[in-house]
Amino acid sequence: MKTPVCEMFGIDFPLFAFSHCRDVIAAVSNAGGFGVLGAVGHTPESLDIELTWLDEHVNGKPYGVDLLVPTSLDSKEHALAAAEIEARIPPAHKRHVESILARHGIDTKGLWDRDLGDNFGDHLRPQGASVVLDAALEHPVKFVVNALGVPPQFMLERCRSEGVPVGALTGAKEHAVKHAEAGTDVLIVSGTEAGGHCGEVSTLVLIPEVLEALKPYGDIPILAAGGIVTGRQMAAVMAMGAAGAWCGSVWLTTPEAETAPAVKEKMLVANSRQTVRSRSRTGKYTRQLRSAWTDAWHGEESPDPLPMPLQQLVSEPALGRIGKLAEGGHEGAKALATYFVGQGVGLMNTTVSARQVVYDFMEDFADATERLAGTME
Repeated sequence: MKTPVCEMFGIDFPLFAFSHCRDVIAAVSNAGGFGVLGAVGHTPESLDIELTWLDEHVNGKPYGVDLLVPTSLDSKEHALAAAEIEARIPPAHKRHVESILARHGIDTKGLWDRDLGDNFGDHLRPQGASVVLDAALEHPVKFVVNALGVPPQFMLERCRSEGVPVGALTGAKEHAVKHAEAGTDVLIVSGTEAGGHCGEVSTLVLIPEVLEALKPYGDIPILAAGGIVTGRQMAAVMAMGAAGAWCGSVWLTTPEAETAPAVKEKMLVANSRQTVRSRSRTGKYTRQLRSAWTDAWHGEESPDPLPMPLQQLVSEPALGRIGKLAEGGHEGAKALATYFVGQGVGLMNTTVSARQVVYDFMEDFADATERLAGTME
């Protein structure tokens, strides 16, 4: 295929796979797509291990990394020491979490016993994020993406010096304009159907809206994201002007994925209405699998979720415990278990390899384009 991103990255098929699992990244890149490793939470040392493994398994094919560096890096919240951040969590929020677990038969003893350490939140600050970026660029990374907000200037300058394009996720046309003004090379335009952090506008509306808004800024290629789990959907967004597709959810039910088995089972039988856009996990709106956990944060008696990163400090200890117990068959934990996933989960009904997902996309894409071409005869 010939699209701007195929030429930019030297790939056969413009399907970009976001995943935290290196096995998915390698499989997709080897199959002709482009894998992007989610590096959030990695230290420079742990990221080096992951990327060294990828270097040994992608057979020279290109791959990228996805970092999370919020636009509001200079906020007081991120500048606080770990102990100060912990002190800002209202007791009512901790009690709410304890009550959720208790109602589902889960012991809450020791739930808040933790040492955040002096380096907590470093990846959300310029210095910490810069060190992780440097570690990534020690490897033959071909694409660096910022997952939350406009890429900071240090990221753009550092990648530009290495000849590496920078991408960014956007969920609104006004945000797309800010990305373009900053000099971002590729935009991942993500509709509300997407898993993880997402906005309010549907993919079908957002793609043409962003393309129209970007006209004054030249030919900035966009990748469409949000609910795309089939080749026919990919063909549809490319018919609207996208240069390719960015997918995250579709890989979650592959054998290679990091998804916990209990959650994977729920995804395979879920329909497209069984996801919810909620602040209950990170403090920012994310789409995730609806469960007793998400329901408990949307009741009249539930407290308002806290801003990032405070809500993560409330939710992650509980969700970590829920995940471990769910794998052991604990019924209450299985009811609470959830994970990020988009509305496309209703089409994710079988478990096939990541490589096969790419091939299925290719075949379905070709069939869709043939059908469209047939309407012009």
